[in-house]
Amino acid sequence: MTLRAFMHRIAVLAIFSLLLSGCEKGNPLTVVKAVAVGVPSLAPFFEENSGLGEDTATVRALPVRGSLQQGDTPGLYGGSKQPTVCDVARLERFLTDPGNHAKAQAWADVLDIGTDGIPEYLDRLTPVLLRHDTLVRNHDYKKEKAVPYNSLLQAGIAILVDEQGLPAVKCSCGNPLRPFEGDTGRISVRFEDGNKQWAGYERESVVAVKPAPRKLQRVALVDVREPARGISRPVGTTGGKDTAFDARRRRTVPDLAGRSFAQAGRELTDAGLAAGYAGPRAPAGDAKVTATDPPAGTELPFGGYVMLTVAGGGPSGSGGPSGPTTTPPPPPSGPRTPATSTPPSSGPAGPSGPSSSSGRPGVSPSPPSSSTAPGSASPKRSSSRPSPPRSTPSPPTSAPVTSSAPAPPPPPSTSSAPLTSRPATGGPASTEPASSEPATDGPGTTVAT
Repeated sequence: MTLRAFMHRIAVLAIFSLLLSGCEKGNPLTVVKAVAVGVPSLAPFFEENSGLGEDTATVRALPVRGSLQQGDTPGLYGGSKQPTVCDVARLERFLTDPGNHAKAQAWADVLDIGTDGIPEYLDRLTPVLLRHDTLVRNHDYKKEKAVPYNSLLQAGIAILVDEQGLPAVKCSCGNPLRPFEGDTGRISVRFEDGNKQWAGYERESVVAVKPAPRKLQRVALVDVREPARGISRPVGTTGGKDTAFDARRRRTVPDLAGRSFAQAGRELTDAGLAAGYAGPRAPAGDAKVTATDPPAGTELPFGGYVMLTVAGGGPSGSGGPSGPTTTPPPPPSGPRTPATSTPPSSGPAGPSGPSSSSGRPGVSPSPPSSSTAPGSASPKRSSSRPSPPRSTPSPPTSAPVTSSAPAPPPPPSTSSAPLTSRPATGGPASTEPASSEPATDGPGTTVAT
């Protein structure tokens, strides 16, 4: 090689390095702290290992086909036959004890509610087990303040989810959880403070959760010890009212050609299947679906992925940027409408990205839609404060049907790190019963949204 050629190569490499450096400065990595099963928090709201919550160490994160999961996506969360994984009544007693007022105030501030609204808020949460390594905005308790930090929770950790399927509380320590903040494609996961990299950790399997487009009446879970067994759990209950469904029953892939990406995602959720996509972000909600893999008519087990290809963008499409939404829980007075959730599957995927964030937890990007909800009105945990009445959904069916509404696309991201997203909590439902229920081997009913 001549000296001139050598110098030319050096110059090209230097320019390329400068370009990469500029990109890094404009879009830096977001540091995320790993939180492993069974490892106590250094600054918890509630003392760890005191029986408030119980994680499951045998769960391994499942593969995904799209890093942004919707709160009612089939297969997102798990459960088991044990009575409960989270003692919600105990957490309520702790936070309403006058001696813990400082902690209760900091805890409520995270959720943008008053301390007097804590019991009613907790009554609407449901305990589940994570089936994926999940990104959240976690909070420590330091100097009477809630200190936020980005966190990756290991699959198997017990959490409480809200009425739109969003992580709300880490059970073992009571720490409040909020939507993840940061570029979904640029994170740096740190394993420290006793949280060693766990077996089965894969950056491609990291997910974030966006709100379901409607409030749920029932959360459909997959038994983490018996994957063929589905669990339908009424929102606001801890396991005593669970019913089982057959997660092995085959579901037929619908014909989605010509549908928008958002509509295709809803139809798949109704069928008990999960919408998948390739690339670092979901396609735009209005992108037209041109093909599915597998094709229409194929039969898949509950929660199986259907990869969607959209016009002009291949499987990954070209979703527009947007940020996560948050809104406060419904007010403590007035009737509340129950809703049902879709049963989780072996591999969920969210059909679209989150919308831009507001200062209050729980507002969905679009108003909740309504449909008939199987089962009787969801029972609620007892509380020291009266809870508003729930409307009564339609009679139970053995085959809940899932459904969801369109949601805005996620923020743009690059592929240099695991995909994440910042989810949000649910807002009040419409006056008609809203539902999103798992498809099982029996009849189910829905009302067009």
